Amino acid sequence: MSETSARNWLLSQNSYDQPGLSRKLEGRAKTISVTSGKGGVGKTSASLKTSKILAEWGYRVLLVDCDSNLSNTALKLGLPVKNDFMDLVSGRKSFDECIYKDDNFHLLAACNGDLELFEKNIQFDHIIIDLITSYENQYDFIILDCPAGISKEIMALNAYCDYRFVVVTPDKSSLTDSYSLMKILNTRFGVKDYHLLVNKVSSTNQYQRLIKTLCETTENFLDCRLNVLGGIKLEPDSGDRFDQILLEEANNSLHKNFVKLLSNFTEKNIGTQPIRNYACVDDYGQEVRGTIS
Repeated sequence: MSETSARNWLLSQNSYDQPGLSRKLEGRAKTISVTSGKGGVGKTSASLKTSKILAEWGYRVLLVDCDSNLSNTALKLGLPVKNDFMDLVSGRKSFDECIYKDDNFHLLAACNGDLELFEKNIQFDHIIIDLITSYENQYDFIILDCPAGISKEIMALNAYCDYRFVVVTPDKSSLTDSYSLMKILNTRFGVKDYHLLVNKVSSTNQYQRLIKTLCETTENFLDCRLNVLGGIKLEPDSGDRFDQILLEEANNSLHKNFVKLLSNFTEKNIGTQPIRNYACVDDYGQEVRGTIS
């Protein structure tokens, strides 16, 4: 498939101007890409947390690790590292043989330094989309943990999905790179809808300044809508253990905050806040609201 044909096909499969899942048949999975412009922002942890919570709520969830040869999802779950994905691609194993199952939560991990995959010339985005279309009737949600950056393959996967969770931190390079990601998706693929998750914020004031900056920038320079999921606060003394604490199922404040943000998303189905509104959860689980003037 040529680049132009692939773009036209992707655009024909997605109705970005239409709310909801008009292109989906009833009973098919909703697809969410969890993405970022910069690495190290907590994207994989957010993917795992989203998947696990949805599964706990009774949804059938498939998480696909899209970092084709540098997979981290299994590592974060304490699972043995395998290269089953290459066996799936080559036809040596079936899909069912390659996924990790924990009740409603299923994981298709990618490879880690697999030489066969490194040498093989594959169209990774086409493989993932084929997987989605083949198994979407078996799940309620299919979540793609996309690697950071703006490669054409990853942009195509982001464009294909029904929803895009863009994970950012207060770091300036994270904001700049995520804006670049949204800019390319908007101008190259016609994507007009994003959901923003602000991770590791130190205060409500910092969070509100970040949201104000991103909302105003996207409004002024891009033809798109930025829906704000909310913010996850960096707890005192959490430091390098932030992702570990976030992934814990204990009833800690990070877990409570993430549950609240995800509840807002599922209840409203399409985003949580209009572009000029934002919300954060404080230490007591109360929502702090504001409107950009």
